[in-house]
Amino acid sequence: MQARSAASFAVPSLAFAALTALTALALPALAEDLRTPSPEGARVFIISPEDGATVSSPVTVVFGIEGMEVVPAGTDTPASGHHHLIVDLPQDEVDVAHAIPADDHHIHFGGGQTETTLELAPGTHSLWLLLGDANHVPHDPPVMSEPIEVTVE
Repeated sequence: MQARSAASFAVPSLAFAALTALTALALPALAEDLRTPSPEGARVFIISPEDGATVSSPVTVVFGIEGMEVVPAGTDTPASGHHHLIVDLPQDEVDVAHAIPADDHHIHFGGGQTETTLELAPGTHSLWLLLGDANHVPHDPPVMSEPIEVTVE
């Protein structure tokens, strides 16, 4: 049996390192390529409360949708998704290329709900909807409502 020098193992290790680096660079693009397409003209919107409304807490928010179907999270049906209510975050601060987080600013409705009642502190709040696919990832292009502002007394 012939002994191998350390140098003979360097080439495969370098090839593996290069492949690993290329894969890491390609994964974000791959994730974007795997986003679920949304139909042209699909939209979500807040039915109630109206933009500029003065309300008291708890606030009932009613969601609307056109051109797509609301289904529970995990349901992989074309032209469908579930609502996420975004509270007090500007749209340009939300990453629409990756799964929507779940926290106080990103409220998930994975059961297919089309309304909710929220406790909001007194003051002005922005609210908007972002539809997520079976895996909570926004569609391509994203289906999101115009933000509304409400003032809680």
